[in-house]
Amino acid sequence: MTSENALTPEQILSAAEDVLRRYGPSKATVVDIARTLGVSHGSVYRHFPSKAALREAVTQRWLEQAHESLQSVTVETGPAGERLHRWLGTLFAAKRKKALDDPELFATYLTLVGEHSNTVAAHLETLTGQIATIIQDGIWQGEFTPVHVTTAAQAVFQAFGHFHDPVHAAEWADQERSSAEFEALWSLVHAGLRGPWGGSGGPGGPTGATSGADAKRPGDHRS
Repeated sequence: MTSENALTPEQILSAAEDVLRRYGPSKATVVDIARTLGVSHGSVYRHFPSKAALREAVTQRWLEQAHESLQSVTVETGPAGERLHRWLGTLFAAKRKKALDDPELFATYLTLVGEHSNTVAAHLETLTGQIATIIQDGIWQGEFTPVHVTTAAQAVFQAFGHFHDPVHAAEWADQERSSAEFEALWSLVHAGLRGPWGGSGGPGGPTGATSGADAKRPGDHRS
C-alpha cells in the first residue's frame, strides 16, 4: 500500500500502465488505478486533475521513454553516418521490443496515441530534431553533402516509417527479414546523404552551406 502523502506522479503512471495492460483503455478507470496503489481516487486526482490528463501523461511517458537513449546517440562524437545508423536502429529496436514483448499494452498505447495528437506531434518534432542534429554534424564533418537539414531529417524519418510506425508492427516479428530490409534501406539513404562526391560537396570541397535556422557550428547540439 502506498502512503497518500508520499504518492508521486511516477507511481501513479506506473500503476496506470499496469491497469491499462489488464483492462484496456476503454475499461480502465481512475478508481482501478487508486485501488492498485491502495489510495483514494482523490489522491490520484490531486496529481492529475482528470482522467483525460492522466491518459495524456501516460501517453507522453511512453513516447518519451526512447528519447534518452536516442539523445545519447545524438550527442556522441564520431562519424555522423555511424551515429545516424545507430540512432535509427535504436528506435527500431525499441519499437519492436514494445510491440512483440507486450502486445496488449502496445495496442493500448496505440489507442491513447490516437487521442493526443499534440503530444504525438511534439514527440515527432523531438525525434526529427535529433536526426537533424546528426545530419548537420555530418555536413560539417564533410561526410554528408550540404542539404536543407530540416527537410532531410524529415525525409529520413519518413523513409524509415516501416521500422517505427506501429501500423507495420506485425511485420517486425521476422527479425532476420526486417533487419535485412532495414540495412538495405540504410545503404540507400546513406548513399543519398553522402551525395555524388561522398559528402565532399563537390570536387572542390564542402559547398552550399545550410541556410537560416539549419546552420550551426560543429559541437553544437539541439535537444
